[in-house]
Amino acid sequence: MSTYAAVLRTPHAASTFGAALLGRLSYGTLSLSLLLAVKDASGSFAVAGTVLALFGATGVVLSPVRAAMIDRYGPRRALVPMAVVYAVLLAALAVVTREEHAAPGTAGTSAVLMGALAALAGAFAPPLGPTMRTLWSQLLPDRRMLQRAYSLDGVAEELILVVGPLLVGVLVTYAQPAAAVAVSAVLVLVGTVALALSPVPFPVRATGEGRRKGRGARTPGTGPRGLGQPVLAAAGIGLCLGGLDLLVVAFTEDRHQPGAVAWVLAVLSAGSAVGGLAYGALSWRSAARPRLAVICAALGVALAAAGLAPNVYALGAAAAMAGLFVAPALTTAYLIADESAAPGARTRAGAWVNTALNAGISGGTASAGLLVGAVPLPLCFALMAVPALLCATATPRGTGRLDLKSG
Repeated sequence: MSTYAAVLRTPHAASTFGAALLGRLSYGTLSLSLLLAVKDASGSFAVAGTVLALFGATGVVLSPVRAAMIDRYGPRRALVPMAVVYAVLLAALAVVTREEHAAPGTAGTSAVLMGALAALAGAFAPPLGPTMRTLWSQLLPDRRMLQRAYSLDGVAEELILVVGPLLVGVLVTYAQPAAAVAVSAVLVLVGTVALALSPVPFPVRATGEGRRKGRGARTPGTGPRGLGQPVLAAAGIGLCLGGLDLLVVAFTEDRHQPGAVAWVLAVLSAGSAVGGLAYGALSWRSAARPRLAVICAALGVALAAAGLAPNVYALGAAAAMAGLFVAPALTTAYLIADESAAPGARTRAGAWVNTALNAGISGGTASAGLLVGAVPLPLCFALMAVPALLCATATPRGTGRLDLKSG
């Protein structure tokens, strides 16, 4: 743990990271709070699911565009306006969803309004994760320290996904779900403004003549081919994780133990946190690209083996084993993306990895839904492990080599 303490002792690291986590906690609270608020306002789970899907779709599709704006103009000129508009739209959603009993004949109009507000909010969602990873690369030029920072960042993100819904649970005990949506708006606004005010210099992309010169100075690893492996790996990991969530539900229901879903998924997250902390604390002699391939292969094997579990306890053990490779794989993907990008395009490179992960999760859930019931459950697990195994074979040779041991 002393290695992580050294990361946080870096000047401005703890305050900058704390601001980013405060803003990112909003994403941990919003999904559940928005789902509950829209369901209460519309009386329909279908409407709630559609509104949440619209929010997620615009957020994922436009993530690289928002990241490019930050690379070009910096956090203060781009990130803060995004956060202000985003928070205002969330506040509007909180106001709209406070109406628990719509007037006769207005249900359809309310659903359209909530969907439009959610879609617009997703379009302006500030990319705090990619921005923070860019700032990490500025704070810690040493690659070994950067690996530890990325591992710490990934573990914190896992914890946010656990703490966020718990916080919503507390809030809705004493207030309407719409109040939790409003709290999400406050969290993201305060955290984003604090992050943008960080004294850490941000590598803004050059414009005009300077930008043309910057293009000519790029190394072979900074182009799309350099980003191909980490983006594909993130998409593959997302496909596996999205499918695994649904397969765990199917497995536990098949054993007549639906209540076991929560703790099986919890041990998956716990395994990811443990794996991420251990991975970041080690110094690796191997290059990052072949290492990413090995980690993806291990993840695929663990997921395939989970389908052979005879009971939910064995499934939990297999999920914990698979989790050990999730955070290390994503950490390595972000490291490669950071190294592959030009200094003024790091946020966009990280956003592509993040977008691929989120898109993969959505696709994995949909794919698993088609497989369950059509083929035996063990085969479903094996098929959902294929993306990770394929990523293990897609290792570019001679590009973007990273040796953390050499610093």
